[in-house]
Amino acid sequence: MEPTTTTITEALAEVKLIGKKIGKKQEFILTYLLRGAMVKDPLEKDGGSETIVAREMQAIRDLEERVVKIRTAIAHANATAQLTIGTTTRTVSEWLTWRRDVAPIEKKLLGDIVARVNAAREQARRATGKLTSDAAAAEPSDILVNLSEVEIQTRVEAIEEVLGRLDGLLSLHNARTTITLN
Repeated sequence: MEPTTTTITEALAEVKLIGKKIGKKQEFILTYLLRGAMVKDPLEKDGGSETIVAREMQAIRDLEERVVKIRTAIAHANATAQLTIGTTTRTVSEWLTWRRDVAPIEKKLLGDIVARVNAAREQARRATGKLTSDAAAAEPSDILVNLSEVEIQTRVEAIEEVLGRLDGLLSLHNARTTITLN
């Protein structure tokens, strides 16, 4: 097979299409996998069920191998291409890992901090105390916040901005980056 060149966007669309083809072939195989010995082979004219099922099994293995080649080529391209967002430069692979594994954890922590501070603020309001970050000026009934709420909000906004910019840059990267498939 002669090498072909395609964009990552096109390759990802092909992976999705291959998934659908595999699903249809699996359905076909399951339909003709078994038949009673007394039942006439419905695929006899086309070479027989056994031959056709074996051929479809091989076709699935070939399609699966195509997916492996596509995903490997994309991974290689993503491991070498770099994107810069703000002052941070990472490979596409690193950005994808950050988006999948780091950003959700940090967003959850920051959301939990904001929720906890808001709940404490409401509790302090009901108890006629106040929420403060100034331990020296705090009254005994006050609740101290050990983080800057402004910094937390700034970090929440920064993560959202990075995620938004990242989505756009990844789409652009996928549309512009070509990979070679054998």
